[in-house]
Amino acid sequence: MGAARVAFFLLLGKAAGALKEMAVAYRYGVSDAVDAYQFTITMASWLPLTIVGALSVVLIPVLVRTRYDDRAARARFLGELQGWTIAGGTVLAVLTYLLWPLILDWVGLGLSAQARQMSLELNIAFAPAALLTLVTGISAARLRAHERHINTLLDSVPAVVILVWVLLAGVVTDVGPLMWGTLVGYLIQSAWLLWLAARADGMWGRPRLAWSAHQWPDLVKAAGVMLLGQVAMSFVGPIDQYTAANLGGNANATLGYASRLLSLVLGIGAASVGRAALPVLADIQSRGDRARARSMALKWSVLMLAAGAAATLVGWILAPWGVALLFERGAFTAQDTVSVAHVLRWGLLQLPFYFGVLVLVQLLASQNRYRIMAIIAIANFGLKAVMNFVLAPSMGAAGIMLATSLMYALSYICYVAVAVRSAHAGHTSS
Repeated sequence: MGAARVAFFLLLGKAAGALKEMAVAYRYGVSDAVDAYQFTITMASWLPLTIVGALSVVLIPVLVRTRYDDRAARARFLGELQGWTIAGGTVLAVLTYLLWPLILDWVGLGLSAQARQMSLELNIAFAPAALLTLVTGISAARLRAHERHINTLLDSVPAVVILVWVLLAGVVTDVGPLMWGTLVGYLIQSAWLLWLAARADGMWGRPRLAWSAHQWPDLVKAAGVMLLGQVAMSFVGPIDQYTAANLGGNANATLGYASRLLSLVLGIGAASVGRAALPVLADIQSRGDRARARSMALKWSVLMLAAGAAATLVGWILAPWGVALLFERGAFTAQDTVSVAHVLRWGLLQLPFYFGVLVLVQLLASQNRYRIMAIIAIANFGLKAVMNFVLAPSMGAAGIMLATSLMYALSYICYVAVAVRSAHAGHTSS
């Protein structure tokens, strides 16, 4: 039931995201504004999302166990967690704002002068969004620890606000609608999730800067190892933007449209199972039934691999039609459809491996095997970086997508090998 609820919420959220992309394509087409938006959202959000990704994986099992603590202990930990989240997010937001011109000079040299100027304007919204992303991520983890998945639906709030802002803007001449829609959307999402998390926990968790809660030593140790792998994987987005920016010809915009359409497909099936699986597997692990958790994860993984293969086949056939249906209107031309569909098809090859590996990631996380997860992540990034360098010059943005597909293939092979080896080790020891 958890996966079904998440899938339903994801379907609604992704529908809102699709409508937002349609509006952006209608108003902006493949242009410098979309180049700037795609570059800025990827580069400005990569570190906050990396931190949230690492913390969520290690934090949810801790929060599941914390449910059995007394109220005072729970309040102490949640308050300290909130306090350090706000402090760290504030520092991150200030640094993002101050260092953005240097980031543009270092990574964004391939962007046009107009796109670079637009990126500076967009940073007014994305710098504070760094803080809001961390607060939102912690609130979402609190909800998922209670197996409540409304956060999945609320992921679409920024997209809905951007959609409304872009459509109400009339004639679009700058990135103002994208900038203010993004900032207001993140504010609403952050406040809403914080309120829901407080209701789920039965307390707000008043922020305080201290380390007195007993959960910190194990959490910090696990988060440090997990963060190493997450940082490695988080560079995938920036390295894609850097590679695309140096290809020229609005490659950032083309890659961005294909990536966002691909994310709609990824989210509906894969993320629903992944988000529902971790609390369930963590609960089974906490009861000492490791064999059952491993068997369940391997079965789910095979089913998801098959579903991903079917989705790839259907998606490859329907890619031009889907791109045209969603985007081909206004400033988005038929030639843009051909370019985006070509890139999208190569990205679809990642679906089976992405679907299949997602549950195995949750299995290893529920077992606290963060070291091997970090090693796999570093290997994935190494392959991705090399493949970008090899494939992009000859295939363009499609080569970037193919490199991502190869990265997920390696990831799936590694996770299956670790899970199967663990199963054999368990049988031998017994």
